[in-house]
Formats: sequence, structure tokens, C-alpha cells
Amino acid sequence: MKPQIDESRCTNCNYCKSAIKCPGEENCTACGACIDACPQLARSLVKEEKQPSLITCTIDHQTMHIPSQQTVLQVLESLGFSPTRFPTNESKEIFTPCRTGGCYSCAVLINGQLEPSCITPVMDGMIIKTDVEKERPKRIVSGFQGHSVGGVGTPKNLSPRGSFNYLEVACFSAGCLYRCSTCQNWNITYLSRATAKTPLEVAKKLTMKRKTYQVNRMAISGGESTLNRKWLIEFVQNLRKLNPDQAARIHIDTNAAILTPEYIDELIAAGMTDIGPDLKGIHLKTFMEIIQVKNKELARQYLETSWNAVKYILDNYPEKVFIGVGIPYNEAFMTFEELSDIGNALVKFDPKIQVTALDYRPEFRARNLERPTLEEMLRVKEVLMGTGLKNVICQTPRGHIK
Repeated sequence: MKPQIDESRCTNCNYCKSAIKCPGEENCTACGACIDACPQLARSLVKEEKQPSLITCTIDHQTMHIPSQQTVLQVLESLGFSPTRFPTNESKEIFTPCRTGGCYSCAVLINGQLEPSCITPVMDGMIIKTDVEKERPKRIVSGFQGHSVGGVGTPKNLSPRGSFNYLEVACFSAGCLYRCSTCQNWNITYLSRATAKTPLEVAKKLTMKRKTYQVNRMAISGGESTLNRKWLIEFVQNLRKLNPDQAARIHIDTNAAILTPEYIDELIAAGMTDIGPDLKGIHLKTFMEIIQVKNKELARQYLETSWNAVKYILDNYPEKVFIGVGIPYNEAFMTFEELSDIGNALVKFDPKIQVTALDYRPEFRARNLERPTLEEMLRVKEVLMGTGLKNVICQTPRGHIK
């Protein structure tokens, strides 16, 4: 396979070259990262007649001859490993949620260095080890900054602090298991040409930002923050150790698609205090349209897991963890009837839960989308509060309306 560019779509934004860690078109492995990341849908893969050469690699102490122009993940799959988009802890499973090289969930040791198997091409003489249990986890994180509003998991009754007028500091993790055409952080989500960081490195940098901006809240968003479980748990633990004061709040923004009860328990034990699940819908058809995951059963698993996560937190940690949920709105994919269904479901969980309705606007691959008007978002608020919800905030072109 080799990449093909649709010149009528390509705008020469150069993201596929500047942000994607690619071996080059001549050595294309068909990993698909540049296709998923292209904001113009200008790239595709076509068959190539060229036969790859044979190279020699050592994988888990066994030397073997394999075809070149493959990713390490493709080679491991041919050897019996099972890539999966939802973690199951099965033997020889490799959790590969993002497939674009940012989250490092699928990382293996390559010549002694931790590298994402999903985009790294096999090379002659390469030494690969799949057991990374004792290795310090890494992932790509960037965008360290102050936030004046926060995320959906930020209590909206708070006022900005300090001379910078911020509510919290945040960083953003690369890699996501969704493919939303409306992704607001796509330039970070699909980033792979960057240095991966350890949990301690990120915790130290975010703590420094907290001190600089004189706030108490520290958040991680994405992309999807929860993909690399080992990394996130260590990050939260390190952040808590560096910020032992009672005022410190650790906020996880997430789509909650893989947040099982066990994972939630582990995050809370590590020190998480606030969480903002961004629910993408309640009906599977709408959910799939928004997240652009084509596998129906996988999408159903993501949808059910995210809603179950909200209920589990409310049922088991009502006093210990602040939870606020986000729900999307744009008339292109969400009806008022479905909004009402979402509201009715959340009311059964807790009518006082903080709900932020997000006005989905032109972003990434949805440049032709029209941003909802102020009047539309006021109607959204009316519909949601009509279900019995007591705490609804709406994101609008004029700011947040409480």
C-alpha cells in the first residue's frame, strides 16, 4: 500500500508531515495515521505492486526474517498478538486505542527505547521486546496552559483566581479512540512527531504552571486522557505527591469510553478529585455519527461504558468526587427529542448533576457546520431543564450561560 493525495482537497497545510511521525511515502507501512489526521480528507491508501524486501529482526529473543514496510504492530499481529480497541487483559493482547502514535498504549521496547508499535516501521536489525511491564510509561502531552473557564468537569460556581484570572491549569494528551469530525483539539489529538513524557515529567510541569498562575485546579484533557491507564494512574499519583495541600484539585476530562468501575476506583485511590465525562449521545446511531467509529459493537461498548461510568461515580463517590458531564448539540446531528432523552436519563442518576451543553461548531473536518445560535442554545437549556435537571450550563457564542 502507498498513500495517495487528492490534490483537489489538499490545502498544503503540511500537518501530515509536520505532526505525523512518518517514515516517508517510499517506506509507507499503511499505518493509516496520516489518513485519520488529515483535516481535508485528502489522503487515502492504494495498492502497490512493489514487493517488500525481507529483513531480519529479533522479537522477544527470537530472530526471524520478515517483510519490510510493515509497522511493528502489524508484525506482532502476524505472530499471534491480538490488537484490540477495548482493553480486556487477555493473553497476548495489545491495547491499540488511538492507532496514531500518541497515547503509547501499544508501546514496546525497540532497540531499548519505548516506542508506539502502531506507527513504528520495522527495520533491519531491530530488536523488539513486548514485555514492558517494568518500564516507566510514556505518552505525548503538550499544550500546558491556564484556563479561564475550565472543562465540563469544572464546577461552574467557581471564580477565576490570581492576577492571571484563571480557574485552572491544563495539559492535553495526544491520541484518541474516537474519530470525531468536530474535534476541537485535533492538532494535539493526532500528534506523534513529539517527545513522549513520563508521568512525573508532566506532573512537575503542570505543578509549575499551577504555581505560576496561582490556581488550585490541575486538569488533563486530550485527545483522550484515559487511554494509557498505567501512565494516567502514575501521573495522578505524582500530581498528588507534588500537591499535597487540601486545596489542590485534580481534574480528568474524558469521554469515559473505557472507564470501567475498576479503572475509576484506581483513579480515585490515586488522587483524582474531579471528572468531566463528555457524553456524545444516548442513541447509538447519533453516537456513531458523532464519534465516527464504524464498528457498531465497539461503538455500543464505548457508549454503554461511558454512561455506566457516570452512574458508577454518582452511586459510589457522591461526596468524594465532583462530576460534571458534557453533552453535544448541533441540529446537524442532535434533535431536541434526543436531548430530552439524555436529560431524562441523567435525572434518574441525579437531578442536581452539573450538565454542560456544548455548542458544536466548525472544526477539523466539519468546517461547513454552522455554530448554533444563542437562541438555539437557550432552547437547549429549556429542553434539558424541562426534564428536571437543576444545574444546566450552555456554551454559546456569547460565553457560558448558567
